[in-house]
Amino acid sequence: MRRYQGAIGLVVAGLTGSVTAQSTEFDCVIEPHVVVNVSTAVEEILKTVTVEKGDRVTEGQVLATLESGVEKATIELARARMNTMADLESRQVRLRHSQRKLARADELAKKQYVSPDERDEAETNKLVAELDLRQEQENKELARLELQRAMAAYETRTIHSPITGVVVERFLSSGEFAQAKPIVKLARLDPLKVEAILPVATYNAIKPGMRAEVIPEAPMNQAYPAVVKIVDQVIDAASGTFQVRLELPNPNYRLPAGLRCKVHFPGLSP
Repeated sequence: MRRYQGAIGLVVAGLTGSVTAQSTEFDCVIEPHVVVNVSTAVEEILKTVTVEKGDRVTEGQVLATLESGVEKATIELARARMNTMADLESRQVRLRHSQRKLARADELAKKQYVSPDERDEAETNKLVAELDLRQEQENKELARLELQRAMAAYETRTIHSPITGVVVERFLSSGEFAQAKPIVKLARLDPLKVEAILPVATYNAIKPGMRAEVIPEAPMNQAYPAVVKIVDQVIDAASGTFQVRLELPNPNYRLPAGLRCKVHFPGLSP
């Protein structure tokens, strides 16, 4: 981005000599809509990097993967715990058995064939069986959450593209240790961002949504339609200028970023 900022500086420096307050055509610079340095929050060895400089990428595409053997094993263990039904089924059988025993004890207690203590013991066994079943159900839910956590940890080992664009630079390769520095740099080139510097005399005439024509430098010097997106709310007192940002559709990446240009406002009276 430094060379883009440098170009903007040149535009500002040359504005007084190249543009009058009565002009409807002004200097500008075409930049990527956004530039992203893609890194990872996990410090790990890179297993694969699937893109090269100049490759086009789509949002969500896999750019790189990290070593993830431990995470895969954790997922399998959590899945096995969640899918094991033997303990839950035994708790259910025990509860049904204790319920039947209590029902029989109630009937026998009415006929005074069993003592109150025996009936209370049957009820206690049923309550314990209910608690055991509830605990096992909670264990199943914990196993499900553990599987979810393990899968989330595994997902962090796969780096996806946050935007649709092109690979500007690749910094790391397979086998290298991914730390704080980025793996790749991406640029979104559709739409493009156009930064223009205008004299303060035109300030009230430029509004968001206003149509304009952007003419890149040769050899791509034909007019392309653009729309004003942002009008700077702060005037630069030293130069008597303000900044305007336009959006330039760029299907099929017909224009590269980094070009100098002229922007013309057809609705602006000279």
